[in-house]
Amino acid sequence: MSDSRHADHPAASMFVERWSPRSFTGEALPESALMTILEAARWTPSASNTQPWRFVYGLNGTPEFDKLVSVLMGFNQVWTPKAGALLLVVSKTQTVNADGAQSPLRWHSYDTGAAGLAIALQAEALGYHAHSMGGVEGEKAKEVFSIPEGYKVESAIAIGKLGPREALPEKLQEREVKSDRMPVSEFAFKGEFKA
Repeated sequence: MSDSRHADHPAASMFVERWSPRSFTGEALPESALMTILEAARWTPSASNTQPWRFVYGLNGTPEFDKLVSVLMGFNQVWTPKAGALLLVVSKTQTVNADGAQSPLRWHSYDTGAAGLAIALQAEALGYHAHSMGGVEGEKAKEVFSIPEGYKVESAIAIGKLGPREALPEKLQEREVKSDRMPVSEFAFKGEFKA
């Protein structure tokens, strides 16, 4: 697989060039940089302005960071200790409607995913990389971080300075490339749906 990407249509380079490495330097992310990254998430579009995203963060070298590593699954615990910061991504699944009753927030995952993209793009703009991962032990994370009912653990994000591919275990080195994407024609259909 090639380490370069080519768009079929004229998309902005920030989308085409963004990628999710696993090799980081281990250098702690300055908290001010992380706040700038989270500020970008703040301005993510949100249905009815509900802003359901929530993030638990830790900077490398802190107890909070170690707690975040502890709730990751399998091989994510192998490479994430070299990230500069880790985020646990959580979404609020309920909202209070006009009569004061709780009702489902159907778009919570959609909006929170959009905030994740804002994080990735702002990280890149600052010279960092972000790697989102689904490999999180959700129930353990809820317990460790005292996450109440009405919230869903969605994912985690590692952020940091790019490290050398060779710093990863051999099997992960093979995957440390800019992956390609399916063409637009495989996921967008004019006037009809195709599975």
